[in-house]
Amino acid sequence: MKGWQEAWQEALYGPDGFYRSPTGPAGHFSTATHGGPGAVLGAALARLAADNRLTHVVDVGAGRGELLTHVYAAEPALRLTGVDVVARPPQLDEVVEWLTAPGGARLPAELDRLDGALVVAHEWLDVVPCPVAEVDDAGVLRHVLVDPASGEESLGDHLDGAELDWATTHWPTAAPGDRVEVGLPRDRAWADLVSRVDRGVVVAVDYGHRGGDRPTAGTLTAYRRGQQVAPVPDGSCDLTAHVAMDTLDHDELVDQRTALRGLGVDGRTPPVQLATSDPQAYLRALGSASAAAALVARGGFGDFLWAVKRVG
Repeated sequence: MKGWQEAWQEALYGPDGFYRSPTGPAGHFSTATHGGPGAVLGAALARLAADNRLTHVVDVGAGRGELLTHVYAAEPALRLTGVDVVARPPQLDEVVEWLTAPGGARLPAELDRLDGALVVAHEWLDVVPCPVAEVDDAGVLRHVLVDPASGEESLGDHLDGAELDWATTHWPTAAPGDRVEVGLPRDRAWADLVSRVDRGVVVAVDYGHRGGDRPTAGTLTAYRRGQQVAPVPDGSCDLTAHVAMDTLDHDELVDQRTALRGLGVDGRTPPVQLATSDPQAYLRALGSASAAAALVARGGFGDFLWAVKRVG
């Protein structure tokens, strides 16, 4: 049996980890960075960079470069850098720079002293492994251990030190059976990322929660081939847990609907008169509006939270 943080790290980023598979995450599920929604999101991020007079976009947890490909299509003048655990994807446009990361919270040493950069961590922190704890029958918070092969769980040592302090401060609970995903490694990973920017804007985009609205059962789950499955840290599935977004160092914390509407994305359908005057333009606008609507939809991508930190 292993603590969830250790088992999770190995399952996603070990030598045979899920994120090192040839197909990558896109072989198992679609995210907001893919397809039509990805094109709209890429254009919105290009606008965010322009609004802040930033010339470099860095995507942390870039997958196979899908989001950066959309940013490039929207604004070819931007410098682009992708960061992920895999080597540079062969199909990626040569204008996109690439850094290979160790995985999880660890970032490449070369990612440093960023000036004039918009740094986007899109669904990165939810796959930064963290300890999982559960309140026992005596009301004590204890580490949850897991069998990497079967997913069977048991309770281990009491939570203590900085982990207990984090849980007590940000996710207090004493009801037997309640679970806590200790976000301290995510807070530290985010602080590390922010520290690498001399001047710019750093944005974390993720499914998350805030104080007063923590899920008592936790959120740890898994996905395989488009289906939600039981979380088993054997390398065969994605493992993810929502992020305590309010504990990240931030200047703004808003939902994606608010963030994207501020960048001109609202999902409204084009005027029907356009269908008569320019049918092709109408069909293009209709496709874009449909993609935008998906990005701001309640119960879906629109429920993402954006934590924004401005540096310098």
